[in-house]
Amino acid sequence: MSTLTETAETAPGYRALRTLPVRVELVRQLGRRRTLVMGAILAALPLILLAAFAIGGDPAGRGRRISLMDTATASGANFAAVSLFVSAGFLLVIPVALFCGDTVASEAGWSSLRYLLAAPVPRARLLLSKLVVGLGMSLAAMILLPTVALAVGTAAYGWGPLLVPTGGAVEAGTAVGRLAVVVLYLFVSQLVTAGLAFWLSTRTDAPLGAVGGAVGLTIVGNVLDAVTALGHWRDFLPAHWQFAWADLLQPHAEWAGMAQGASVSVTYALVLFALAFRGFTRKDIVS
Repeated sequence: MSTLTETAETAPGYRALRTLPVRVELVRQLGRRRTLVMGAILAALPLILLAAFAIGGDPAGRGRRISLMDTATASGANFAAVSLFVSAGFLLVIPVALFCGDTVASEAGWSSLRYLLAAPVPRARLLLSKLVVGLGMSLAAMILLPTVALAVGTAAYGWGPLLVPTGGAVEAGTAVGRLAVVVLYLFVSQLVTAGLAFWLSTRTDAPLGAVGGAVGLTIVGNVLDAVTALGHWRDFLPAHWQFAWADLLQPHAEWAGMAQGASVSVTYALVLFALAFRGFTRKDIVS
């Protein structure tokens, strides 16, 4: 394999940086059935929530402490915030694990990985293209859900301020801007899942193993975070900060929790991405 690559690198017109362009990989991944199915599921969730509220009635005023869920029907901004709240803990983990964990392992499972490398596509270039596309599609999935939710919620409940359960409100335009920051934070907080999935994808030929392993380890992190006996050790768990974005949906936004959560997630993710690149460049590719 290395001989073929070295020979190709000296061939006239060969440029390693021009192999497997990101746009080519993006078109390949967008056309896959799992991408279309995941997009349909995320787009359908706000409609399912809307139907649930229509059947169940107004969630507010049930004789208990008011929560974010109780304000879902107050405005389109509230409906979008609730959609993020109910999906952030698990549903949004799945597209990240899928898009980042299926990408390399599926090529190995199809026995096409070695042909890509013999094209020749440098290993680091192949991984970089797939990682950029996987992260880009993960971000797009996270943007899709609140965008559809905001549109559906505004059509059903009107355009208005974001009502805060603890009292007060955030002006509609400001609320939309903060929701955009929330989506960005959710993406950053899921970089750990992306790193796990991508690293596992370079270690196995089974896409389901990479995706399922990343989702499973993320669930384990959530379980450990629920163990209060761990005390301050939970601060080092990415799951501990997954809902820190709720501090942003207040009349006076708080950033400390989000900053700490982002730093923890990015640190773990950089280590996992480095392990993926290091292991793949040394791996014997036989599939």
